[in-house]
Amino acid sequence: MPEHTTPAPPTKAVSNGIAPPELDLPYPDRPEIITSNLLKLTELASDQRKRLIFKNLVTHLHQFISETGITTEEWMNTIQFLTRVGKTCTPIRQEFILLSDVLGASALVDALNHPAVGGTTESSVLGPFFTDDAPDLNAGDSIASEGSGEYLFVEGYVRSTSGNPIADALIETWETDSHGFYDTQKAIRDIPDCRGRLRTDKDGKYSYRAVVPVSYPIPADGPVGDLLQLMGRHNMRPNHLHLVIEAAGYHKLTTALYPEGDQFLASDAVFGVKKSLIVKFRDVNDEAEARRRGFPKGGSFKLLEFDIVLASKEEWSATQAQLQKQ
Repeated sequence: MPEHTTPAPPTKAVSNGIAPPELDLPYPDRPEIITSNLLKLTELASDQRKRLIFKNLVTHLHQFISETGITTEEWMNTIQFLTRVGKTCTPIRQEFILLSDVLGASALVDALNHPAVGGTTESSVLGPFFTDDAPDLNAGDSIASEGSGEYLFVEGYVRSTSGNPIADALIETWETDSHGFYDTQKAIRDIPDCRGRLRTDKDGKYSYRAVVPVSYPIPADGPVGDLLQLMGRHNMRPNHLHLVIEAAGYHKLTTALYPEGDQFLASDAVFGVKKSLIVKFRDVNDEAEARRRGFPKGGSFKLLEFDIVLASKEEWSATQAQLQKQ
């Protein structure tokens, strides 16, 4: 095996190799010439879609700067803020996703790209707390360690738009504990907790034990928390369960379920709540039933029954094609 060596640093600055463009680019002696020249340069992008994106980005960014009269100090503060956002990111904390969420960008992109198709379950934002190390579980297993909160049992069916069961669908689910913390926010995270991965049975049924989620503040100890303070906005999310569902031949669904009655439903800090995703918990005060469902301490528990409807890839492609024509 050849020995690994670190490449020597360059001895001089290196061009990217692109020649000066053959364009009429007046010297930027006035503000409007800066915008005009940059719009001409966006035409050099390699394909039509990229040209459209760069053109609109430049147009609206420059329009915002001009109309708002952004000062040099304000712009430098913005750059420093974004630098802080980047430095706050870690393998288990994504501050840029959080920034996108609180500005409504994540929800807007999701709404535009994932409309409901023929009675399918609506989508919601992924959020910044997804991890790829959730343990694999069997039906009825618990995603939460004992003592994480009030008992909750979640069950339902995954079906197609025609009502047929979808067997072997993969469901990833995660939530906070009763203190409003995801496992990634804890000082010590020995193993994943309050998250799991399971599959539907031959009838499309899924079931798992969890805990009743609680409303919680998104992290306030970073630049996004500072931004919300400046805007005079609260940093609370209503209680919810995250779910991502995948099945062969079907479009992947990212969604969340929001129990009714939470005071933050309408003003969710990340704009994730949709009316169809508001659900009702049922109180079950039956010791024997609690034991039968696997709750170690028995007693009472809450029950959430929710059926998930997925769009086939063909249905999804047809909807996307229709949207592009509009």
